Amino acid sequence: MFLPFPLPTRSAAFGVIPAAALLAAVPAVTVMPARAPAASPAAADATAADDGPTNGTLLLRRPGVADALPAIRLGTDMDVTVTGPVARVRVTQAFRNTSGQWMEARYLYPLPEGGAVDGLRMVVGQRVIVGRIHERAQARQIYDQAKAEGRKAGLVEQQRPNMFTTNVANVGPGETVLISIDYQMPVRAAQGTYSLRLPLVIGPRYVPPHSLTSAPAAADADTVTSSPILDPKLRQNLNPVSIAVHLAPGFAPANVISRYHHVRIAGHGDRREIRLASGDVPADRDFELSWRSASADPTIGLFRERSNGQDYVMAAITPPVDDVKRAVPPREMVFVIDNSGSMGGSSMEEAKASLLHALAALRPQDRFNVIRFDDTMTRLFDHSVAATPDQVAVAERFAKGLQADGGTEMLPALKAALADAAVSGTPDMVRQVIFLTDGAISNEQEMLATLGQDGGRSHVFLIGIGSAPNDHLMARMAEIGRGTYTHISTPEEVSARMAALLDTLERPSVRNLSVKVEGMAIDLTPRMLPDLYAGEPLVLLGRTGAVQGTMTISGRIGDRPWSQTVRLADAVPSPAVAKLWARRRIDDVEADRSLGKLEDQAADRQIADLGLEQGLVTSQTSLVAVDETPVRPTGAMLTREELPMNLPAGWDFDTLFGGEAAKAAAANAGTMGERAAQQATAAEALDLPQTATGFLGTLAGGVALLLSGLAGLVLLRRHGSVA
Repeated sequence: MFLPFPLPTRSAAFGVIPAAALLAAVPAVTVMPARAPAASPAAADATAADDGPTNGTLLLRRPGVADALPAIRLGTDMDVTVTGPVARVRVTQAFRNTSGQWMEARYLYPLPEGGAVDGLRMVVGQRVIVGRIHERAQARQIYDQAKAEGRKAGLVEQQRPNMFTTNVANVGPGETVLISIDYQMPVRAAQGTYSLRLPLVIGPRYVPPHSLTSAPAAADADTVTSSPILDPKLRQNLNPVSIAVHLAPGFAPANVISRYHHVRIAGHGDRREIRLASGDVPADRDFELSWRSASADPTIGLFRERSNGQDYVMAAITPPVDDVKRAVPPREMVFVIDNSGSMGGSSMEEAKASLLHALAALRPQDRFNVIRFDDTMTRLFDHSVAATPDQVAVAERFAKGLQADGGTEMLPALKAALADAAVSGTPDMVRQVIFLTDGAISNEQEMLATLGQDGGRSHVFLIGIGSAPNDHLMARMAEIGRGTYTHISTPEEVSARMAALLDTLERPSVRNLSVKVEGMAIDLTPRMLPDLYAGEPLVLLGRTGAVQGTMTISGRIGDRPWSQTVRLADAVPSPAVAKLWARRRIDDVEADRSLGKLEDQAADRQIADLGLEQGLVTSQTSLVAVDETPVRPTGAMLTREELPMNLPAGWDFDTLFGGEAAKAAAANAGTMGERAAQQATAAEALDLPQTATGFLGTLAGGVALLLSGLAGLVLLRRHGSVA
């Protein structure tokens, strides 16, 4: 394990041993700038987003930039074991107090899509304290009481399904405390390739001002926007991370590739050891590892686990790829591109290149439109138009002129994209909405609820742009929108990944999926079955009294029926299926909440029960570890520090935090008017072969909301001290 500082520990019983070995010895415990040109002054919706203000840069409800190194230094080690379809991850965070004060630290860290946190241990000197699961409010009360009494304590809370916080209290001057967090996650399989993606950093989240109209909403937004970003000018390797992956997929792996980090690979047969070539790296981009089978690709994956008197089963079934050349029906394709401040740098270039690639693939019989958004929105045409060479050329010029700036008002763009165009005489037209964004927003629930109201009229495909996109939001949007999620991290990936996506869009999906189980009663998840596309497996998780009988999955590929039956008794043992089932069931509950099928109180109770039953950290349950011995001297002050994060690789610091972010509130109204005028002027330069009149909404409401909320949005929160 790499740490950015020496960490000697002594034990009377064991002599001198590394702290990491102490952790390993304890068994895992299961506990209860200028804007883009618009189409024309009339044809562009160049208004501020429906409910929000207009501002020149990303609005952040937090200090923004850390221009000095923190007193608490953090080093992280990740030890990953891949066994078949599941990865078990131990994240060890070392908090070292470099100051002369007693400190409390809070660090916001990411979790992979589908990850389930179920273990917490705290190392204090030679003692290992095992965390316990409690309902969230009770865990916070236990932690706060220990903190006030001068005892060391650690607390792990979920802020979003893919965002967690570690709190550690009463770290003495010059002292180091280790916090070890265990989680497990599914290995993704698609088209014969298996992949593991470990997020290492969270991009700053934009908070729409309309979502701050109540105290609970403001407090919720604060949980994901409180951590500052380290000023890159400090040129420090902040939050270094080391990674080791023990790969045992159950077959001999081939083509083991780390896409974004240099690694060393050792081992042979059906096992590999993968480590970072440099020992450690800054936590500024996601780590992704992929591999294939050295022989024929495995077909059906069936796994089972016996836990607490019940059987849990996981089935991964991949429908055949329909290679028959079929006439692809006309399509209406609506492209939505994010050009907000968080897209500054290489992310904007990746998004523009992806959009241009997709525009080039349009056919004359297709119809299309382009919507761009930051904290304003422009719709290129009032409604979708025929993909003639002239219209496509207009869209290409529009795309090339995009520049990143402003806030991320994603909700109005989603509403505009879901509005069905008035297309007569083409009832068989397939409607596909393609989002290109990093998803750096805080109001995920609003997005999912809006998408759920579409009624399945549109298929929504998400393209996550950049080194640290909001995977959870985009995966859930793709699921509800019956589409897929593709990630493009570097410019070099644009051509291959866009080509694969466009090929997917042209192939018939497996629709009208249904599952029939004979021989037993089983609680299956996901409850809402998606459409499947070429090479995608359907992963089902179930809980039952005893695994027996058969499972049949049926659907339609194009115009023909398809079905496949598996014997559930053939499932092989796996130690992780129960927790994966619980994690996925929680996602079902959250989806029902978003779609208005479940009241908040009932949803919270179901989530709490699942968390307590399986020992998982959820929105309603937390892990807390407390040392029983007070260590902070009576009367000594405790200083709280929000640990800063690295800026994700590829993000442009000046675009994100410079410019108007530092200006006074009075300047924003003038800036807003200037931007609208610039858009109108630039719009006149576009020669539209077909005029499609749009609307220019009122700006007054946005100005008023901006001025009324600006003081709260840009307040700098400094380090606070508590007794």
